[in-house]
Amino acid sequence: MPSEFLKTENAVPPSHQRQCPRIRIQIPVFLRGTDAHGVEFIELSKTLNISATGACIASSHLLQNEQLIQLTIPTPSPSTAGLVPYETPPISARVLRQESAGDLRLFGLEFVHPLS
Repeated sequence: MPSEFLKTENAVPPSHQRQCPRIRIQIPVFLRGTDAHGVEFIELSKTLNISATGACIASSHLLQNEQLIQLTIPTPSPSTAGLVPYETPPISARVLRQESAGDLRLFGLEFVHPLS
């Protein structure tokens, strides 16, 4: 059957299957890395979904599978009360898969260290 063939052909290897449930939420992130042409970039992007172990992001840059990138969540301007951190530490992630979505590309990422 054709549908069974497609499922077999597009099966995700066990090492790339999700370990945690994802939440559909758009969070702005700065994406920093080097594109497939060797050009360094920083881009304001957003998550489409996120979990403790990975995320799906949109980007206009061409990245390679297994490539390491950095995500940083922007914070509001410093408050006088000091309750909001001035910056968040970068989150290192590995590109696991990608697909085209018009002018953008969607990337499945795995965090190098799960979020806690």
